Amino acid sequence: MCRFSSEEELGQRRCDPCYAKAAGIFLLRTADSGAPNLRPSRDSLASSGQALSRRLARRWTSQGLVNSPVLVRLGIGLAFLLAIAFALAITAAAVGPYTIPPSHVMDILAEWLGAGESSASDTERAIVGTIRLPRIILALTVGAALGVAGAVMQGLFRNPMADPGIIGVSTGGALGAVIAIATGAQAVVALALPAMSFAGATATLVLVYFVASIGGRFSMAALLLAGVAISAFIAAIISAIILFTSNLQAQREMLFWLAGGLSASTWTDVRIALPIVLFGVATAIVLARDLNLLMVSEEEARSLGVRVGLTRNTLLLATSLITGAAVAFSGTIAFVGLIAPHTLRLVIGADHRALVPLSAMGGGVFLLAADTLSRTVIDPAEIPVGVVTALVGAPFFVLLLARNKARASML
Repeated sequence: MCRFSSEEELGQRRCDPCYAKAAGIFLLRTADSGAPNLRPSRDSLASSGQALSRRLARRWTSQGLVNSPVLVRLGIGLAFLLAIAFALAITAAAVGPYTIPPSHVMDILAEWLGAGESSASDTERAIVGTIRLPRIILALTVGAALGVAGAVMQGLFRNPMADPGIIGVSTGGALGAVIAIATGAQAVVALALPAMSFAGATATLVLVYFVASIGGRFSMAALLLAGVAISAFIAAIISAIILFTSNLQAQREMLFWLAGGLSASTWTDVRIALPIVLFGVATAIVLARDLNLLMVSEEEARSLGVRVGLTRNTLLLATSLITGAAVAFSGTIAFVGLIAPHTLRLVIGADHRALVPLSAMGGGVFLLAADTLSRTVIDPAEIPVGVVTALVGAPFFVLLLARNKARASML
């Protein structure tokens, strides 16, 4: 165990001998997977343009970006995903029952930013501004929440199959929404459904923590088991409510909501969900280095000055918060929290300092693409986006693993 000679040294939460020891353990455990160093290369920030060009050329070899400095991986990944997100957003705003030329969409956006006047019609402005743009932003927001929650949960539980709903938060949110629909509350108050969904997610989180802490000893294994048990119990309640609801229209609404969808997105939804998700994602990014150390072992992380209990609980609360917000406005959407982190982990490695922010972008891109497909593939009808993510995500996931057997151990 490290002894810190001063409060300043303790505040830095690291000492070089123990940090090197933990880094060695981490690299030995993940040598076959190409996991990155825990500390970014300082020399990379001061390298010359010529040296940087040579390194960039080498990174696109068979080893990909895995062995690159974390800042390089993060920069390249963000640039690539931002370009895809922009192209997808323009496409999503243009396609639909009423097709709008992409040039008009860009003119409308430029006009809103004060960069000129648009030649688009009032109808096109209304469709883009009040219907499609809120849906696009909410899809990116929900996808970012699910992607980050998946990456963090997989790290905390050291389980490649962990997803945002592993401790029952998604199921609790679904119960709140089902109750709102069954009682007719959403017809009386506009925000009753997301409010009750978020309340259900929060109540489930508290209940899972309470059950996992019975006996005075909290552990991640106990939390996982409590989440699975309570999630199954809540799912049974949801099924009972649907079966015993005599209103067929309410049953249809429940089933459609449980399948996941963004068809009712408004600017009010964006204003409520976006700050919550940004706060949770920012918290996960700040604690990404500590999450790397927790993946080595709690003892090694503690020896490096990490407050294990506080860090672990903060990450769990942050991911539960953003998962609850996502479920409240989109319903239960599967595979985003699995596909985005796993795909990126195979490309950029297991370092959460790059993986967490890129999972936010990757999750948003994946959900926006799925939502665009869901509302255009059988136009003018619409498929629940949760169905599309499962139908597209499952085969893609299998194909991804089949083509990357050499790196599958990274998962």
